[in-house]
Amino acid sequence: MTPESLFQIANGAAMLCWIVLLVLHRQPVVTRVILPVGAVGLLSLLYGYLIVSGLDGWEGGFDSLSNVSLLFQNQTLLLAGWVHYLAFDLFVGCWEVRDARRHDISIILILPALVLTFMFGPIGLIAYFLIRFVRTGNAILDDHLLSE
Repeated sequence: MTPESLFQIANGAAMLCWIVLLVLHRQPVVTRVILPVGAVGLLSLLYGYLIVSGLDGWEGGFDSLSNVSLLFQNQTLLLAGWVHYLAFDLFVGCWEVRDARRHDISIILILPALVLTFMFGPIGLIAYFLIRFVRTGNAILDDHLLSE
């Protein structure tokens, strides 16, 4: 399968997962298992496959922007980077939905943050943190997240 066809499949799957997240956000099995474990797990397996298969043409590294640019000239490694984003953004979106449910924040209120998470990752997470703080007055992280 070509990197382009894998790109189309991964993108389509991620879009479908985000739609499922928005439609079935009240279903714990969807937000705790099916999407964050199942779908993100499959994207992670694809990521691993792409990294291993991209090792053949590996040029560059992570020590400079120029070397990262060299890495991403390899279509397989570029796709791996994209799948990395798809997996993590979906995982974060699932967390945002679960956290909002835990704090009684309506899906309507967090919808902008979810869209931003889907499109721009970290910007959406910051938007969610701001919405959560304004809505609940709680600190960004609960104490149980900070304990060992």
